[in-house]
Amino acid sequence: MTDTRIRPWHGIMVATTLPLREDLSVDLDAYAEHVRWLLANGCDGVVPNGSLGEYQTLTDAERAAVVRTAVEAAGDGSRVMPGVAAYGSAESRRWAEQAAEAGAGSVLLLPPNAYRADEDAVRAHYAEVAKAGVPIVAYNNPIDTKVDLTPARLARLHADGHIVAVKEFSGDVRRAYEIAELAPGLDLLIGADDVLLELALAGAVGWIAGYPNALPESANALYRAAVAGDLATALPLYKSLHSLYRWDSKTEFVQAIKLSMDLAGRPGGPTRAPRLPLTGAVEAGVRAATEKALAEGLR
Repeated sequence: MTDTRIRPWHGIMVATTLPLREDLSVDLDAYAEHVRWLLANGCDGVVPNGSLGEYQTLTDAERAAVVRTAVEAAGDGSRVMPGVAAYGSAESRRWAEQAAEAGAGSVLLLPPNAYRADEDAVRAHYAEVAKAGVPIVAYNNPIDTKVDLTPARLARLHADGHIVAVKEFSGDVRRAYEIAELAPGLDLLIGADDVLLELALAGAVGWIAGYPNALPESANALYRAAVAGDLATALPLYKSLHSLYRWDSKTEFVQAIKLSMDLAGRPGGPTRAPRLPLTGAVEAGVRAATEKALAEGLR
């Protein structure tokens, strides 16, 4: 597909799920096929080894192989943004160096998540990983990390020269405007599927996306219309997809997206422990939202 992005981290960058065999081993051939399929269906790139890719459950060898597979399958390293989160800053730097060596165009980095880090620790963490020399997209997820990359904190990290963009997952869409005021050169990336329209209209230049793993064509149409300000196209699509997209922000998002993939005819498959298969009302809710979207012709 034609690359219309200005920077490697722009556009629809899919946080990829990771295909696992029934014995829960990683299926790298299936993963390569999934990466190629996403790019063929309108997505701009992939984010391996994010939470959707269950990176916390991977061995070092598996994690490195996933990055190499993504770059090879994409055919263009600028389309790959590996997650490099780890408990230690030195370990995150090593993963950033591995991503750079593999040819990736950028990396996605959480703040310290081993404890509730203070301002100095957060800045030192990003400074250490920046030594790898690959552009860093900060990932603000205060819900899980308990460290909030506020607009003011992001502005300082950007002024330090250590981040080029932020994946905003706080859920507070008002922050988009404060980020633009305090750090006008910092790129805003949509961090949750269920705030896509709001952040696109606020000036986001990319989307680190979950549900395109299952339905990339409709996601592509929605994102392109939203960033173009074409509400006549974007709003009806967003309303149709929102009951599905909100699962991207729930605790069970990995299992939910994999189940939606299965229902859409894509190989989603199992997850590794401690994540368990969905049951009861949660499974029924994901099925209902997915089947609704499919019945409306969304793919």
